Amino acid sequence: MKRVIVGLSGGVDSSVTAYLLKEQGYEVIGLFMKNWHDDSVTISNECPWLEDSNDALLVAEKLKIPFQVVDLSEQYKERIVDYMFDEYEKGRTPNPDILCNREIKFDVFMDIALDLGADFVATGHYCRKVEEIIDNKPVYKLLAGKDTNKDQSYFLCQLSQNQLSKSLFPIGELTKPEVRAIAKNADLITAEKKDSQGLCFIGKVRLPEFLQQKLQSKEGEIVQVSNTADLYQREQPKFNSKEEELDFFATKYQYNKLDGKVVGKHLGAHYFTKGQRKGLAVGGTKEPLFVIETDVRENVIYVGEGKHHKGLFRSVLFVSNEEEHWIREDLKLKNQESLDVEARIRYRQPLEKAILHKVENGIFVEFQNPQSAIQEGQFVAWYQNEELLGSGVIS
Repeated sequence: MKRVIVGLSGGVDSSVTAYLLKEQGYEVIGLFMKNWHDDSVTISNECPWLEDSNDALLVAEKLKIPFQVVDLSEQYKERIVDYMFDEYEKGRTPNPDILCNREIKFDVFMDIALDLGADFVATGHYCRKVEEIIDNKPVYKLLAGKDTNKDQSYFLCQLSQNQLSKSLFPIGELTKPEVRAIAKNADLITAEKKDSQGLCFIGKVRLPEFLQQKLQSKEGEIVQVSNTADLYQREQPKFNSKEEELDFFATKYQYNKLDGKVVGKHLGAHYFTKGQRKGLAVGGTKEPLFVIETDVRENVIYVGEGKHHKGLFRSVLFVSNEEEHWIREDLKLKNQESLDVEARIRYRQPLEKAILHKVENGIFVEFQNPQSAIQEGQFVAWYQNEELLGSGVIS
């Protein structure tokens, strides 16, 4: 009998994952990851993780499977939290869920599971894994979940072939309503439980409050830039190569305070991210203001009026060699090669047609349509026919 360790989070998805595996005849063990001890950044009076771990325990008892809590808070702080603060201080926007999957669930947690004699680790992600023999070797494909509203393959865009080989995603063929119906029929306490909105496995923690309690506040200016500002009228040079053209369109606008007018104050440019609308506390405009750039060195936020403001859009982004990652290592591009793909730069964003262009120092992603709020530090993931091929951190 194959042994599977399920990351039981106390939610309905991981509960049904454990239930389905047991029904399929696996030996199932439930592990809850405790990733955080600092209650000062929680947003409710409830203990942020205790309720979830109790629910996970009740599910394990109902399913008659062994259960234990593993404390990964030290590794979580070192690999996720410290990295997040460092990125925000640099004016970049990391994705903690992708990092948590790469660094914690499918690395530290997987090592613990394998030490416990597990053949596989299973999670409640809405995605699918397919094995195919290519050139006499098993190749693992990561496919989008069948539920297009819940597809979570993007969060796993940094996994490796080795990690995928030991992973199971039992609910990937199901829709969320189907998962809840299974939980209800199995009389699992999590059947009606709301989805978590907090940070990965931490609990009820909201990112802005989390950042504000850990990063120093400092007052700065909000500068509004008009859609007709001179820097948007930049002349397009004659390009000697495709790489020159890509580099030009991947380069973001360089703002200074003379490009616009001061319209308000803020308490720290590192609290804001490109495309953000809430929290600016500036009124008097016909359309809402959006953050079009943050300058953490000068502590200035640049904003534009309306969601179609020119400062929000770019059609090309760049990923350096160090940040380029291929799940399908056999499809990795060589220098000067290109590939037609579909790509996204954030969770739930519809896939957009794009072309990958491999150059000596990295890879350009050229979108057919300009993309709103491309933010350094976020992940771009590229797909073909439902399969996630690779990803990278936007430079």
